[in-house]
Amino acid sequence: KKSSIKQKKISNLAKNLELSQKNLQLSDSYEIQVYFSCSLVGYYPATLAFEFKPDLQTSTTFHIVRYIEAQCMTTLGKELAPEAPYKPRSLPPWVPVTDCSIVDGLRPDGLSVMQLKNEVQLKPYRIPDYMNQLIRSLKQPGSSSDKREYLLETPLCWKNYAEKFKLLLYLEELQMEVDIRRYNIPNSEREDATMVRDPVNKKLLILEVPGVSENRPSVLRGDELLVYPVGQTGTKYRGYVHSVQLDSVKLGFSSQLLDFFIEGMKFNVEFTINRLTLRIQHRAAEFAARYELKPVLFPTAPPSSYEKPSLLKLRLFDYQLERNPEQYAAVQHIVAGSSKPAPYLVFGPPGTGKTVTMVEAIKQIEYTDPTCHILACAPSNSAADLLCKKILEHVDKRKVFRMYAKKCRHISPQDECSNLVGNSYVYPAKEKLMEYRIMVTTLLTAGRLVSGNIPIGHFTHVFVDEAGHAVETECIVPLAGLLNPESGQVVLAGDPKQLGPIIRSPFAQKYGLGVSLLERMMKTIPLYQKNEGVFDSRFVTKLIRNYRSHPAILKVPNELFYDNELQACADEVLRSSYCRWEYLPKQNFPVIFHGVTGVDEREKSSPSFFNRSEVEVLMDYVRKLLQGQGKKGLAMIAPKDIGIIAPYRKQVQKIRKALEKVGKDLKSKTMHHLKVGSVEEFQGQERRVIMVSAVRSSPNYAQIDQQFNLGFVKNEKRFNVAVTRAKALLIVVGNPRVLRTDPTWNWYIHKCFSTQDNHALFIA
Repeated sequence: KKSSIKQKKISNLAKNLELSQKNLQLSDSYEIQVYFSCSLVGYYPATLAFEFKPDLQTSTTFHIVRYIEAQCMTTLGKELAPEAPYKPRSLPPWVPVTDCSIVDGLRPDGLSVMQLKNEVQLKPYRIPDYMNQLIRSLKQPGSSSDKREYLLETPLCWKNYAEKFKLLLYLEELQMEVDIRRYNIPNSEREDATMVRDPVNKKLLILEVPGVSENRPSVLRGDELLVYPVGQTGTKYRGYVHSVQLDSVKLGFSSQLLDFFIEGMKFNVEFTINRLTLRIQHRAAEFAARYELKPVLFPTAPPSSYEKPSLLKLRLFDYQLERNPEQYAAVQHIVAGSSKPAPYLVFGPPGTGKTVTMVEAIKQIEYTDPTCHILACAPSNSAADLLCKKILEHVDKRKVFRMYAKKCRHISPQDECSNLVGNSYVYPAKEKLMEYRIMVTTLLTAGRLVSGNIPIGHFTHVFVDEAGHAVETECIVPLAGLLNPESGQVVLAGDPKQLGPIIRSPFAQKYGLGVSLLERMMKTIPLYQKNEGVFDSRFVTKLIRNYRSHPAILKVPNELFYDNELQACADEVLRSSYCRWEYLPKQNFPVIFHGVTGVDEREKSSPSFFNRSEVEVLMDYVRKLLQGQGKKGLAMIAPKDIGIIAPYRKQVQKIRKALEKVGKDLKSKTMHHLKVGSVEEFQGQERRVIMVSAVRSSPNYAQIDQQFNLGFVKNEKRFNVAVTRAKALLIVVGNPRVLRTDPTWNWYIHKCFSTQDNHALFIA
């Protein structure tokens, strides 16, 4: 209906612009009036071409072309207008490093109680001078014959493993330093910084840092930064972060600074990166070679004399898994150790239950093997917490230990089995840690176990959930220096078709740092590839039963990424709860593509994009969902059942601002429960209703998106995650003309048009 309305309006506009031939004399003028009427939000451009002839008999012509545009928006759209014109944040001028003294500050109390001794050295791994020359060579290909450039271009193999990852990590660190410098003060927004004393603790100073709550810049408790009074360069003062507030940080400095500090003093500020995580990864790559992990990292087919281990008949703790043959077989093979020394891979597409499969295998090993010691890891604390929570459902908490890093935040400690005691993180002695049957940590925190010299081979099994999210050097932290490559069992679970690790350096991304260990193995190791269309179940299991989404939602990603093997097994009542929604273009097909032509906008110094037209369309759907709940046979729905995904931080902010207004209009007290976030924030999550804002309305920025791994265009993994979060209703809002420049989106839109489900495409 709306598509026909739009065509009619365009037709009327064309009629209004039809001009009869008109004779114009010198100095004559002719006024053209254009009428525009529209009730659909969006941006409507048009081109006017005026043809001129010297006289009516000649064929010689020339043209004058003018472009006109109209934008239809609501009051809400006007309220979301840019707060200030966009002005890119410039890098502060580079100042040569000069000799200066650094006065150490006051560290926060109670960060950690370290009973675990550091027995294994963690070297500094400083960036060597030759990296500057390498960067210059990479920026001008062919300008030199740098052997390190050749190393980067050579495919990863065991021979170059440690050296190549060393270069990639250095490249990543250099980019991190460039990125953090953008927040140094002075910058394009602030000439200097002032601090005030903390009214509660006079030994602390408060520095305003707008954006710190959104990790711009990323600052955690215990991090450090440098300040020095404007005009002075001989001495810098190191401040330690004691707490992070909404738009400020509380810093602990030495008494030397506090003694001369007065309110209103002007300072320069330098932010610094935390190198600890990079150093841990450097050591892991080095130790992988030292402890000969080649059979684990580059596994080969077993000899012909290889005797298949017998598979036990298991009684599962989660009895529902017994009805899923793929999950049951995966648990059997992991318990039997059928892949050793090669890792066992659990390939888990969206909603197929890879985490519960991993947890069941952990429980079975703990139950059947009295000599086992299991290390269960994940890239993030939230994923590690989920592992621990599910393990504790059937395992005595006295056997489990959840170890957090001292800078961890946003945690939900697991009762009495974690190292968080009061406000401090307690790291027990090595002997105590070795008593636990199951330890749960993040990948990087497992580096503390290496430093603590837990004996190689103590952990008989190492599980890594969400392995596709981590760079390979993260993934090997719990292996290099802890795993016996001959007797240990490694299990990796994840989906190489979903989001991989976040990489800052374009060069590091180009040369492979963005490829996870899981993805590399599935792409390059024959053991993990299909043979005659089938995976070898001794080494890998692909889970194919999706317990999340309606078949219509699953259809396109299933065809694009999963060989059309996924089976829709979600609860029939839940997945069909919006099949008869009155706003569906086609009943029983709960997918809407709402086309809208908006404008890519930016504001202030933020490089992030937003699209007001798409926000307005999204809010219209939010109103329809919440106002129509419980009517006409529809299930009740609350804001917590809805999720909105946008690829840009600024669009997320604008949507949240719009939701505040909608919440007031609807008198909703729970609108803040409606989650709005990036694709990365939604990976591993699900909602009954998901709305996706593609944002991009101009093809001019597609190359930037691809280069810096932004947006949905040119990023099939981000697309896959976005469209597979919904259980019962998926609404995608975007500009089809721009999205069609991307092969994945073009296929998605084409399938909507070309099948019997073509009503799913709903162009405004």
